[in-house]
Amino acid sequence: MASANSTYGQKEASDQNFDYMFKILIIGNSSVGKTSFLFRYADDSFTPAFVSTVGIDFKVKTIYRNDKRIKLQIWDTAGQERYRTITTAYYRGAMGFILMYDITNDDSFNAVQDWSTQIKTYSWDNAQVLLVGNKCDMDDERMVTADRGRQLSEHLGFEFFEASAKDNINVKQTFERLVDIICDKMSESLDAGDPAVTGAKQGPQLTEQPAPRGRTVHVSSA
Repeated sequence: MASANSTYGQKEASDQNFDYMFKILIIGNSSVGKTSFLFRYADDSFTPAFVSTVGIDFKVKTIYRNDKRIKLQIWDTAGQERYRTITTAYYRGAMGFILMYDITNDDSFNAVQDWSTQIKTYSWDNAQVLLVGNKCDMDDERMVTADRGRQLSEHLGFEFFEASAKDNINVKQTFERLVDIICDKMSESLDAGDPAVTGAKQGPQLTEQPAPRGRTVHVSSA
Protein backbone atom coordinates (compact mmCIF):
# COMPACT_ATOMS: atom_id res chain seq x y z
CA MET A 1 0.00 0.00 0.00
CA ALA A 2 2.85 2.36 0.83
CA SER A 3 4.25 1.85 -2.64
CA ALA A 4 0.89 2.67 -4.22
CA ASN A 5 0.57 5.83 -2.14
CA SER A 6 4.08 6.85 -3.12
CA THR A 7 3.24 6.37 -6.79
CA TYR A 8 0.05 8.38 -6.38
CA GLY A 9 1.97 11.16 -4.63
CA GLN A 10 4.49 11.30 -7.47
CA LYS A 11 1.67 11.50 -9.98
CA GLU A 12 0.06 14.34 -8.02
CA ALA A 13 3.35 16.23 -8.03
CA SER A 14 3.82 15.73 -11.75
CA ASP A 15 0.23 16.88 -12.34
CA GLN A 16 1.19 20.31 -11.01
CA ASN A 17 3.92 20.75 -13.61
CA PHE A 18 2.03 23.07 -15.97
CA ASP A 19 1.94 26.74 -16.89
CA TYR A 20 -1.81 27.22 -17.12
CA MET A 21 -4.96 25.30 -16.36
CA PHE A 22 -8.11 25.98 -18.38
CA LYS A 23 -11.57 24.75 -17.55
CA ILE A 24 -13.60 23.98 -20.68
CA LEU A 25 -17.24 22.89 -20.87
CA ILE A 26 -18.96 21.02 -23.69
CA ILE A 27 -22.64 21.94 -23.74
CA GLY A 28 -25.65 21.36 -25.97
CA ASN A 29 -28.78 19.24 -26.24
CA SER A 30 -28.81 15.60 -25.23
CA SER A 31 -27.51 13.10 -27.83
CA VAL A 32 -25.59 15.63 -29.96
CA GLY A 33 -22.38 13.70 -29.23
CA LYS A 34 -20.72 15.66 -26.42
CA THR A 35 -19.41 12.59 -24.59
CA SER A 36 -18.16 10.95 -27.81
CA PHE A 37 -16.42 14.20 -28.74
CA LEU A 38 -14.65 14.33 -25.38
CA PHE A 39 -13.61 10.67 -25.49
CA ARG A 40 -12.30 11.03 -29.04
CA TYR A 41 -10.14 13.97 -27.99
CA ALA A 42 -8.97 12.74 -24.59
CA ASP A 43 -8.63 9.00 -25.29
CA ASP A 44 -8.82 8.75 -29.11
CA SER A 45 -11.68 6.28 -28.69
CA PHE A 46 -15.23 6.06 -30.02
CA THR A 47 -18.22 3.91 -29.20
CA PRO A 48 -21.45 4.05 -31.21
CA ALA A 49 -23.57 3.18 -28.17
CA PHE A 50 -25.45 6.16 -26.73
CA VAL A 51 -25.39 6.46 -22.94
CA SER A 52 -26.90 9.63 -21.57
CA THR A 53 -24.56 11.58 -19.28
CA VAL A 54 -25.92 11.85 -15.75
CA GLY A 55 -25.13 15.26 -14.28
CA ILE A 56 -21.55 16.07 -15.23
CA ASP A 57 -18.23 14.32 -15.81
CA PHE A 58 -14.76 15.43 -16.82
CA LYS A 59 -11.41 14.40 -18.22
CA VAL A 60 -7.98 15.99 -17.96
CA LYS A 61 -5.62 16.42 -20.88
CA THR A 62 -2.33 18.30 -21.02
CA ILE A 63 -1.18 19.92 -24.25
CA TYR A 64 1.57 22.23 -25.44
CA ARG A 65 0.63 25.48 -27.15
CA ASN A 66 2.91 28.46 -27.77
CA ASP A 67 5.72 26.96 -25.65
CA LYS A 68 3.35 26.61 -22.68
CA ARG A 69 2.22 23.42 -20.97
CA ILE A 70 -1.52 23.78 -20.56
CA LYS A 71 -3.68 21.45 -18.53
CA LEU A 72 -7.25 21.23 -19.78
CA GLN A 73 -10.07 20.25 -17.46
CA ILE A 74 -12.79 19.33 -19.96
CA TRP A 75 -16.28 18.95 -18.52
CA ASP A 76 -18.95 16.91 -20.27
CA THR A 77 -22.39 18.18 -19.26
CA ALA A 78 -25.79 16.50 -19.38
CA GLY A 79 -28.10 18.01 -21.98
CA GLN A 80 -31.41 17.13 -20.36
CA GLU A 81 -33.45 19.93 -18.83
CA ARG A 82 -33.69 18.16 -15.45
CA TYR A 83 -29.93 18.50 -14.98
CA ARG A 84 -29.79 22.15 -15.98
CA THR A 85 -29.51 23.50 -12.43
CA ILE A 86 -26.58 21.19 -11.76
CA THR A 87 -24.71 21.87 -14.98
CA THR A 88 -25.08 25.65 -14.99
CA ALA A 89 -23.41 25.72 -11.57
CA TYR A 90 -20.25 24.53 -13.33
CA TYR A 91 -20.22 27.42 -15.81
CA ARG A 92 -18.55 29.65 -13.25
CA GLY A 93 -14.81 29.79 -13.81
CA ALA A 94 -14.95 28.21 -17.27
CA MET A 95 -12.48 29.77 -19.67
CA GLY A 96 -14.08 28.26 -22.78
CA PHE A 97 -17.17 26.50 -24.10
CA ILE A 98 -17.78 24.14 -26.99
CA LEU A 99 -21.44 24.68 -27.85
CA MET A 100 -22.49 21.64 -29.84
CA TYR A 101 -25.43 20.68 -32.02
CA ASP A 102 -26.14 17.66 -34.22
CA ILE A 103 -26.28 18.43 -37.97
CA THR A 104 -28.95 15.70 -38.33
CA ASN A 105 -31.19 17.22 -35.66
CA ASP A 106 -32.90 20.57 -36.26
CA ASP A 107 -34.08 20.85 -32.65
CA SER A 108 -30.51 20.73 -31.36
CA PHE A 109 -29.58 23.52 -33.75
CA ASN A 110 -32.60 25.62 -32.79
CA ALA A 111 -31.59 25.30 -29.13
CA VAL A 112 -28.18 26.91 -29.73
CA GLN A 113 -29.51 30.40 -29.02
CA ASP A 114 -30.83 29.30 -25.62
CA TRP A 115 -27.53 27.64 -24.75
CA SER A 116 -25.72 30.82 -25.77
CA THR A 117 -27.96 32.83 -23.44
CA GLN A 118 -27.11 30.46 -20.60
CA ILE A 119 -23.40 31.01 -21.20
CA LYS A 120 -23.90 34.77 -20.99
CA THR A 121 -26.01 34.39 -17.85
CA TYR A 122 -23.89 31.97 -15.83
CA SER A 123 -20.29 32.35 -17.03
CA TRP A 124 -17.85 35.22 -16.80
CA ASP A 125 -17.84 37.86 -19.52
CA ASN A 126 -14.54 36.85 -21.11
CA ALA A 127 -15.35 33.15 -21.65
CA GLN A 128 -14.65 32.08 -25.23
CA VAL A 129 -17.09 29.97 -27.26
CA LEU A 130 -16.84 27.79 -30.37
CA LEU A 131 -19.96 26.56 -32.15
CA VAL A 132 -19.58 22.97 -33.38
CA GLY A 133 -21.90 21.07 -35.70
CA ASN A 134 -21.16 17.45 -34.84
CA LYS A 135 -21.79 14.24 -36.84
CA CYS A 136 -20.72 15.67 -40.21
CA ASP A 137 -19.96 12.07 -41.22
CA MET A 138 -23.77 11.58 -41.48
CA ASP A 139 -24.18 13.89 -44.46
CA ASP A 140 -26.96 11.74 -45.95
CA GLU A 141 -29.10 12.53 -42.89
CA ARG A 142 -28.12 16.19 -42.67
CA MET A 143 -30.86 18.65 -41.65
CA VAL A 144 -28.66 21.66 -40.86
CA THR A 145 -26.48 23.01 -43.66
CA ALA A 146 -22.98 24.25 -42.96
CA ASP A 147 -24.07 27.70 -44.17
CA ARG A 148 -26.81 27.87 -41.54
CA GLY A 149 -24.30 26.92 -38.86
CA ARG A 150 -21.83 29.51 -40.10
CA GLN A 151 -24.47 32.24 -40.26
CA LEU A 152 -25.61 31.54 -36.70
CA SER A 153 -22.05 31.51 -35.43
CA GLU A 154 -21.41 34.90 -37.05
CA HIS A 155 -24.62 36.25 -35.49
CA LEU A 156 -23.53 35.03 -32.05
CA GLY A 157 -19.93 36.12 -32.50
CA PHE A 158 -18.49 32.59 -32.23
CA GLU A 159 -16.05 30.74 -34.46
CA PHE A 160 -17.52 27.70 -36.21
CA PHE A 161 -16.48 24.12 -36.97
CA GLU A 162 -18.23 21.11 -38.36
CA ALA A 163 -16.81 17.94 -36.85
CA SER A 164 -17.23 14.21 -36.42
CA ALA A 165 -16.28 12.34 -33.26
CA LYS A 166 -16.85 9.06 -35.12
CA ASP A 167 -14.50 9.82 -38.02
CA ASN A 168 -12.20 12.06 -35.95
CA ILE A 169 -12.80 15.12 -38.12
CA ASN A 170 -11.89 18.52 -36.63
CA VAL A 171 -11.94 17.21 -33.04
CA LYS A 172 -8.36 18.07 -32.13
CA GLN A 173 -8.56 21.22 -34.26
CA THR A 174 -11.62 22.43 -32.35
CA PHE A 175 -10.01 22.09 -28.94
CA GLU A 176 -6.70 23.59 -30.06
CA ARG A 177 -8.40 26.56 -31.67
CA LEU A 178 -10.40 27.20 -28.50
CA VAL A 179 -7.23 27.04 -26.41
CA ASP A 180 -5.47 29.45 -28.78
CA ILE A 181 -8.36 31.93 -28.52
CA ILE A 182 -8.34 31.67 -24.72
CA CYS A 183 -4.58 32.27 -24.66
CA ASP A 184 -4.91 35.30 -26.93
CA LYS A 185 -7.71 36.82 -24.86
CA MET A 186 -5.92 36.02 -21.63
CA SER A 187 -2.79 37.79 -22.86
CA GLU A 188 -4.86 40.85 -23.72
CA SER A 189 -6.50 40.82 -20.29
CA LEU A 190 -3.20 40.30 -18.49
CA ASP A 191 -1.74 43.24 -20.36
CA ALA A 192 -4.75 45.26 -19.25
CA GLY A 193 -4.35 44.08 -15.65
CA ASP A 194 -7.69 42.25 -15.47
CA PRO A 195 -7.74 40.54 -12.02
CA ALA A 196 -10.29 37.96 -13.23
CA VAL A 197 -7.67 36.41 -15.48
CA THR A 198 -4.48 36.72 -13.49
CA GLY A 199 -5.44 33.63 -11.50
CA ALA A 200 -5.51 31.44 -14.59
CA LYS A 201 -1.86 30.54 -13.99
CA GLN A 202 -1.85 27.50 -11.73
CA GLY A 203 -5.57 28.31 -11.52
CA PRO A 204 -7.15 26.72 -8.45
CA GLN A 205 -10.22 28.90 -8.83
CA LEU A 206 -11.05 26.97 -11.97
CA THR A 207 -11.81 23.87 -9.91
CA GLU A 208 -13.91 25.28 -7.09
CA GLN A 209 -16.91 23.08 -7.87
CA PRO A 210 -17.31 19.79 -5.98
CA ALA A 211 -16.34 16.64 -7.83
CA PRO A 212 -19.09 14.52 -9.35
CA ARG A 213 -20.08 11.71 -7.01
CA GLY A 214 -18.42 8.39 -7.61
CA ARG A 215 -15.36 9.83 -9.31
CA THR A 216 -11.85 10.20 -7.98
CA VAL A 217 -10.49 13.61 -8.85
CA HIS A 218 -6.80 13.67 -9.57
CA VAL A 219 -6.44 17.45 -9.76
CA SER A 220 -4.95 18.42 -6.45
CA SER A 221 -6.41 21.93 -6.47
CA ALA A 222 -9.96 20.58 -6.63
